[in-house]
Amino acid sequence: MVVSVMVLLGCLGLCVYTYVGYPVLLQLLGSLGRRRRAQSPPREWPLVSITIPVHNEAEVIASTLERVLEVDYPVERRQILVVSDASSDQTDDIVSRFAPRGVELLRLPERRGKTTAENVARAHLRGDIIVNTDASVRIHPQALKALVTRFADPTVGVASGRDVSVTHGDPRANAGESAYVGYEMWVRDLETRVSGIVGASGCLYAVRAELHRQAVPGDLSRDFGSALLARRRGLRAVSVPEAVCFVPRGASLRQEYRRKVRTMARGLRTLWALRALLNPLRYGLFAWMLWSHKLCRWLVPWAALVALGAVGTLAPDTPWTRVVLGATVGVVALAGVGWWWPTKQRGGIPGMFALPAYAVSGNIAALHAWLLAVSGVGTAVWEPTRRETTAETA
Repeated sequence: MVVSVMVLLGCLGLCVYTYVGYPVLLQLLGSLGRRRRAQSPPREWPLVSITIPVHNEAEVIASTLERVLEVDYPVERRQILVVSDASSDQTDDIVSRFAPRGVELLRLPERRGKTTAENVARAHLRGDIIVNTDASVRIHPQALKALVTRFADPTVGVASGRDVSVTHGDPRANAGESAYVGYEMWVRDLETRVSGIVGASGCLYAVRAELHRQAVPGDLSRDFGSALLARRRGLRAVSVPEAVCFVPRGASLRQEYRRKVRTMARGLRTLWALRALLNPLRYGLFAWMLWSHKLCRWLVPWAALVALGAVGTLAPDTPWTRVVLGATVGVVALAGVGWWWPTKQRGGIPGMFALPAYAVSGNIAALHAWLLAVSGVGTAVWEPTRRETTAETA
């Protein structure tokens, strides 16, 4: 019984530390540190290359390019390159129509995955700063200048945008995703004040060209890896609140589940490939942040399973554990209702089901991702997340 209680407390401690204790410690460290001065815009804007990897994005690519072309940045100082991962719809034809406006198309003859497509594109990029974005998102007109301005600080190697979850319909639609995105951006702001973020946003981030030239294996995550590679070079990755990127919520919880599995499996492989950065003797504060933000968060589902096992062994003898077990069953039941809620139901999933469904499915996705990462099942060939195409962006 004593062992079960200790195991339960240890597992609960890991969960509380990961989502509450870590941000609290970041706030404390941030308040003790010296605030960095805001960077002034450069006298002359550097040449930037904006890359947009796509696969069968015919429905959204025209509007995406229109928005990118509207971004406030000198036209003669930017390159826009769409990298088509062997699209089989009308994506390439649509992109070609933008050629007179300076948009370039690079087509891969066979589908090889997002990271490989980005690797191939490196030889075609002319910018001093490489900006990576996604076809399904919308960039605020001032976001590009906000990102580039941060590179006036010579210690910055990567600048990441602020994701804002948006929807055109009822705000309850996939509300769990919106809450999680807001929490994640808050943690990144805290990390930036302390030392720097441990992973960039795949929806919008910028990186110095010399860092981007490094090849990344196709089954790894370049946005996560860019922050780690920058730190290995002695540079920081930072979050830029002014660089707003509007990210439409996933069309369904099942779609978000598949995205999380793919993202976390690639993240686990990336962390393993660059595991030397977890060494606190060499990387100090950054190693602690990497452990806390990434590895601990990915270990939470396993801790939850062990904790449930401990509760189960204690339940016959302790009334309070039966209450905990009953509450857990209730949350899982609510999550099940949210998971099976009709996708086309008007108004989206009600809040009492949406948050439990998002939390439970997210943790199950993490377990699924661990199995894929450990088993070696590939996730290099990605299926872009089909998000709401009518999402509000202002």
